[in-house]
Amino acid sequence: MLEEVISFTVDEADAGQTVREVLQKRYGVSRRLLIRAKFKGSITRNGVLVFVNEKLQVGDKIAVMVEEEAEETVAPEDMPLSIRYEDEDLMVIAKPAGLVVHPTGNHPSGTLANGMIAYWKKRGEHRKFRAVNRLDKDTSGLMIVAKNQWAHEQFSRMQQIRTLTRTYRAIVQGIVDSDEGTIDAPIGLAENSFITRQVRPDGQTAVTHYRVLARGEGMSFVEVKLETGRTHQIRVHMSSEGHPLAGDDLYGGEREHIGRQALHAWGLSFVHPRSGLAMSWEEPLPSDMEQVAQQFFPDYLRKEMT
Repeated sequence: MLEEVISFTVDEADAGQTVREVLQKRYGVSRRLLIRAKFKGSITRNGVLVFVNEKLQVGDKIAVMVEEEAEETVAPEDMPLSIRYEDEDLMVIAKPAGLVVHPTGNHPSGTLANGMIAYWKKRGEHRKFRAVNRLDKDTSGLMIVAKNQWAHEQFSRMQQIRTLTRTYRAIVQGIVDSDEGTIDAPIGLAENSFITRQVRPDGQTAVTHYRVLARGEGMSFVEVKLETGRTHQIRVHMSSEGHPLAGDDLYGGEREHIGRQALHAWGLSFVHPRSGLAMSWEEPLPSDMEQVAQQFFPDYLRKEMT
């Protein structure tokens, strides 16, 4: 069975260009997806198969179809899902702390991927689990899941050109002196570890922007935006500045007030790859972080609520 991944009506800007040129340049369709549509799907103009080197005219209706994907090898497992948005291309999910995103050797089941496969299976849909932005097990907040290969490619491109904005909120230990700043320090694996990261000169480029929202007794409430997306980036960078996240004992934080790293993916914004509409979401702090924030930054929270 075929599913539509992209369709459009040719306008004056597209007229005179080939099908391939418009699909690749305007809609970001990859060569890989074009080949898949050619051999395991179809590309049509006004309902008739078309070659990708044919030139387009105003009013032509183009549709790219591919075979529905084979069912994901991840086992379906029913679980509650906090779905904030869904359409034919994407889903925005609010992930709770403690939930692993994808099965691993240590967590072979009970992951978000298992829950998503069960959700789609109930609806008669066969999809692969494609997380656009991954969150650590104990990080809460907003995630994007792409529902088809084309959408995943578009979000990958957004990440490369930095038009997908991810905003986090974190509670860090100590008083951050500067109201805002940028941490530009490469990150790599720590010596003799497969999990812990550290700032090191031979690491991958990593850039984190932050601003202080509030300060309390020995704690700071910060908003963070990522320019790159390295594993544990916020946790490593803040720790390297002498301000580990509260609860993050892997990077020097203490668990006196919270039992996991106090990090929450609070905001998402991007331009929808199909509709072109600007979209954004904000997810309130979960209860454990809310309690810590109420203890240390009550004035800020009251002000934010008014």
